[in-house]
Amino acid sequence: MRRPTRRAVLGWGGATGLVALGPVIGYGGWLYAGSGRSNVGRLSFRNRLRIPPLPAPTERNGRKTFVLRAQEGTAELLPGRRTRTWGYNGAHLGPTLRAARGDRVAIELTNGLGETTTTHWHGMRLPAVMDGGPHQPIGPGATWRPYWTVEQPAATLWYHPHLHRRTAAHVYRGMAGMFLVDDDGPDGLPGEYGVDDVPVIVQDKKFHDDGSLDDGGITFQGLSLTGLLGDTILVNGTYDPYLEVTRTHTRLRLLNASNARVYDIGFADDRPFWLVATDAGLTAAPQRMRRIMLSPGERAEIVVVLRPGERAVLRGHPPRMGANRIYERLTGGDDAFDLLQIRAAARLEQSPPLPARLAEPEPIPVTPRTLTREFVMGDFTLNGRTMDHGRIDQVVTAGSVEIWRVTNAGGFPANGLPHSFHVHEVGFQVLDVNGRPPAAHLRGRKDTVFVPPRTTMRLAMRFGRWSDPAHPYMYHCHLLAHEDAGMMGQFVVVSPRDRGRVRPPGGHH
Repeated sequence: MRRPTRRAVLGWGGATGLVALGPVIGYGGWLYAGSGRSNVGRLSFRNRLRIPPLPAPTERNGRKTFVLRAQEGTAELLPGRRTRTWGYNGAHLGPTLRAARGDRVAIELTNGLGETTTTHWHGMRLPAVMDGGPHQPIGPGATWRPYWTVEQPAATLWYHPHLHRRTAAHVYRGMAGMFLVDDDGPDGLPGEYGVDDVPVIVQDKKFHDDGSLDDGGITFQGLSLTGLLGDTILVNGTYDPYLEVTRTHTRLRLLNASNARVYDIGFADDRPFWLVATDAGLTAAPQRMRRIMLSPGERAEIVVVLRPGERAVLRGHPPRMGANRIYERLTGGDDAFDLLQIRAAARLEQSPPLPARLAEPEPIPVTPRTLTREFVMGDFTLNGRTMDHGRIDQVVTAGSVEIWRVTNAGGFPANGLPHSFHVHEVGFQVLDVNGRPPAAHLRGRKDTVFVPPRTTMRLAMRFGRWSDPAHPYMYHCHLLAHEDAGMMGQFVVVSPRDRGRVRPPGGHH
């Protein structure tokens, strides 16, 4: 898919008033009027939430080995209808993989699809050649065998395709799964998988009347220019879901695996919950909250407390996108969705109280002399460029600490498009947002962050020790249509000895 040109963008944007043509303005008004979406009050919560399987790895050559197969199939996503989908080890989504800090792990991933794909370990710190970005393509029938040692704290990570120009389509069809990392010893949080420690993979879809996926606009839809915004919500691939709980405290591992939709997640009755982890690990202490906003790729772990017989509805409230009023609506800023009903049993087992302290993240020491790199997010560009597989955009010293200053400069329309920013290999600390301390949900370790228009964030990060002048990592917008349009760059991490050996990686796709 070619990147949208500025001229094309302005053409599409005529309906916002940029081009004063009556029919176009009328079309824009029709899109605006029809763009608000909601399922609130329309669900009966009649389907038990599916819990992705948690397979035990096989020990091979001292490594915990997971076997995955990317495959096509059909799944009953809507009751009584079959949908053609993709998944790992099944028709839709993938199993939850789990390993502990210090484990040597390996993956045997066979591509059973009819086209090339990749699989990226989102949030995992590992050598670039094992990262699963666009430079590790897996052809039809081929098997990829990455391996690494887990060297990071406990966190909720995930895996998904990362093939340039095809990521949005592959993820939308169902290729996503969680990868949980455990640390030494218990953390004092609810921890029985599928019982009081529950994965919650949120995706929005559009369906045709026959139950097939509607992928029209998977790149750009109407005037939205953020990609496909569906009107049907699936959680773990389940439509209209409920979860039965038997303990007073339930840990929900939230993952926004949507292509473009942003959710401001809380409960319908505005009850509080406790934030215990963000993308890259546990927070220092539980934080009492009522909302947490997640853009595509972001994760959060929350703990909710219920009384016997109680029911609570997890809801995506209208998110604040930071755009102008018209574009706020066109990008989902007026949308509200009930996600999941949680039903407490008549008798509940009392959970231990939440720990007062959870983790002590290793500090990222920054000083006025710390190297700062500038990243300007345009409408579909990073630093005025689009992705080029044959170009290295940044060269980083292994083990170094840097500040990445990321600015959503705005542009079309009026004050710009919303973006998110994901960096492979590192977990970063948000130092400030427009010069002010970050909000509570941004204070833990992150690897993906929402960047509204006219916003500047400073991110502190310490890079890993793996030196590789030939294989790059990626940084990009995680709104998948933007990523596929080329809003992505490449960086290599090298030792001083390897700096002179950096070469463009060539034309992988």
